[in-house]
Formats: sequence, structure tokens, C-alpha cells
Amino acid sequence: MSDTDTVDMVHQDELPGHESQLEPKPDWEPRYPGSGRLEGKIALITGADSGIGRATAALFAREGADVAILYLCEHDDAEKTKQIVEAEGRKAITIAGDVGDKDFCNQAVERTVRELGGLDILVNNAGEQHWQKDVRDIDDQQLKRTFQTNIYSMFYLVQAARPHLKEGSAIVNCTSVTMYKGSELLLDYSATKGAITAFTRSLSQALVKDGIRVNAVAPGPIWTPLNPFGGQPKEKIPEFGKDTPMERPGQPNEVAPCFLFLACEDSSYMTGQVLHPNGGTVVNG
Repeated sequence: MSDTDTVDMVHQDELPGHESQLEPKPDWEPRYPGSGRLEGKIALITGADSGIGRATAALFAREGADVAILYLCEHDDAEKTKQIVEAEGRKAITIAGDVGDKDFCNQAVERTVRELGGLDILVNNAGEQHWQKDVRDIDDQQLKRTFQTNIYSMFYLVQAARPHLKEGSAIVNCTSVTMYKGSELLLDYSATKGAITAFTRSLSQALVKDGIRVNAVAPGPIWTPLNPFGGQPKEKIPEFGKDTPMERPGQPNEVAPCFLFLACEDSSYMTGQVLHPNGGTVVNG
């Protein structure tokens, strides 16, 4: 990805962004043949229209899962993800709406169970971020919106999904490297990611006796629509990810295997844990 590529494609500050408009395109394709690790499973993935969510949906489908694709309003991206899942021979449904709304979360889970036949895996991936240079510039609307999308949604979806989850089910939440190292421009976003990590650890303890595992993934800088379409200042995009030890941003298909590992029986002795696909940044926890 050249500096010219990243500068030229930044043409608006509108969230959420469309992956169909992003250049260069993120890499979502699974890197290896499937082995049936999610055969017969049903997964609900939020933010599955693009980025990490799309790559995770593609990998889950390759491993045998049917997928409910939750997204806000990017219909073209969501349809593309649906086609990707179906090309792997699995069922997919698209459900558009605001995960920060409790009623929508209830309806989304109900529709998933009704149309796909159950629910085994909940992936809370959807996220929202808005940069501000001064904490005083974070207004009430931004603060509430960020928390609604990033952490309230996880409570709502877990509450809705809980009656359908059983022994062997898994919940995988998306936190962030910003929870561990902080971000001077993303104060509210980083705060939600800290809440997600605490929620993951606490929920894992609450559900472990029922045989339901709860873990999280904390990505570093990943090339998705989130940052180029308003999540970072335009002038920072050419340097995006270069401050990692690997000196580059990651790709969604470098993160999706973490979600797969935590969703399948390969991680049967793990709960309350966080995986760190972040380009080599060493963090605690």
C-alpha cells in the first residue's frame, strides 16, 4: 500500500465506511482450506459487512458455519459478504440495523434462530470511533454513540442470545490494542475497549459453569474502512500501522483466524482470555 494510494482514497469523513469504496481493498480471503472445525454451527457476527467481520464470516463459512451478517447500512458490502459465505456452500442472512438499539438486537437474534435454526457462536465485532484532539471536544452525542455501538451492543446481544446458547457455545468480543496502550486521539473509543475487556473477563466467569466460553481479540491497526473513513485524521492515514514492530497495518484475514480459534474446540481450555494480532506490539494481558 503506497502513500499515494492511501491519500487518494480518503475523500470523506463519514462513518461507517464502505469497503466497496476503499482502495486498496482489504484482504479478506481465508488463507487455507477448511477442516470442518465449525461444521453444523450457526454464528451471528456484528459488523460482518466489511473488514474484520467480513473476513471472519468468510473463514467461519469455510469451516462449516452458517452466518447471520449484522450491519448498519452498507447494503452493498453486506450483500458481498453474503455471496462470499454462500460461495463456501453455507447459508447466510443479512440483517440491517443499529446494534446500539436493544430492540434491534432482540429482533436480530430472533431472526437468526428462526431462519438459520439456532445460535452457537456470537461474535461482537461492530465498532465505532471518532477522533478528537481535545477531550473537551467530545460532545454528549459522540460519547453516547460510541458507548452504545461498542459496549451497550454487547450487553444487548448477549442478553438476547443467552437463552439460545448452550454447553459448547462461544462468545468472542472485539476489543483493541488501544485498551492496553491508550490513544490520545481516541479517548472515548479506548474507554469502551477497556470496558469490553472487563466485560469479557467477567462474563467468562459468569458462564463458565454452563460450558459457554467467552474470549476476546484485541487487534492492532488493521486496514479496514473504520480508520480511513473518518476514524483517524486524514494526514495520519499514510503512516497508519507503521508504528508497529512490523511497520505495516494488518489485514482482516490476519485477524480472522483468532476469532476462529476462540470460536471452535481448538481453544476448549480457554475462557476470559484475549488474543493480540497487532503487528508485534507487546502488551500485558
